[in-house]
Amino acid sequence: MSNATDTDELDDSAAPLIEHLAELRTRLIRSVGAFLVGMVICFSFGGAILDFMLIPIEKTMRELGDPNPVMQYTAPQEYFFTLVRISMVFGLAIAFPVIAHQMWRFVAPGLYRNEKAAFLPFIIASPLLFLLGASFAHFVVTPLAMRFFLGFADAASLLSTVLTPELPDGLPATPEALVVPENDTGVDVVFQGKVNETLDITLKMTVAFGLCFQLPVLLTLMGKAGLVSAKGLGDVRKYAVVGILCLAALVTPPDVITQLILFVVVYGLYEISIWLVARVERKRNKELREQGLLDDEDDDWADDEDFDKV
Repeated sequence: MSNATDTDELDDSAAPLIEHLAELRTRLIRSVGAFLVGMVICFSFGGAILDFMLIPIEKTMRELGDPNPVMQYTAPQEYFFTLVRISMVFGLAIAFPVIAHQMWRFVAPGLYRNEKAAFLPFIIASPLLFLLGASFAHFVVTPLAMRFFLGFADAASLLSTVLTPELPDGLPATPEALVVPENDTGVDVVFQGKVNETLDITLKMTVAFGLCFQLPVLLTLMGKAGLVSAKGLGDVRKYAVVGILCLAALVTPPDVITQLILFVVVYGLYEISIWLVARVERKRNKELREQGLLDDEDDDWADDEDFDKV
């Protein structure tokens, strides 16, 4: 009786292997086509997107006293390939709904109805969480990183000015009065930003934070598949703390504030993931009890009332 019910729940998908491969090819062609269209659209507005990506360093340079921030490129093809790279990243983001839909249409016929209902929210939540992480990186973390790097150089320049001896007439060494002698052997260190290098930092941090925000989706899916449990995630919490600290040190610049922000955010996502996995386990155990497949003595740790205290 159970086998008959399971057969009824499956969608009609008895196509031979060749037809499945043909369908896969069709889905891939449509996905690649959507990506190319998104890439062309983004390339048409590449200059505006580049200006948007450079907002953090622009604001930082203005705060440090540069009234007219300038970014440069040193090779004829550098600006073009910078726009191409921007178009690829943002084109993929624009085409993601189409790509996800094509993936879903290919996988869905092989899923049970309850599996479809459980899997669909994660497809919706994943891009939203990625967008949230990318926005957090662009508007919060990247400006902090730029302030650290450029502010460090600015502080070093200010220190050298303070340590400059007084002028011969005894007047203080004000910026207006400072004149560099012709025989001075020092070298002025100034920032001349390159477009591709600055964009590289911004894109890396944006993608890194977007991926970090996928942690609840990943762990919850693994919990639904039975690969992880709330108790297991809680037991390895101290190792997770060490791993998150290492991640913060690798992804963010050597700025304690930025690293602390990333640690707090990712650790908070880890705790949320434990709660979500426990909720999934509670729901699964409830369904098993209703079906008479789970006894009270077989209760999982996620059903323990003391879970919230951990």
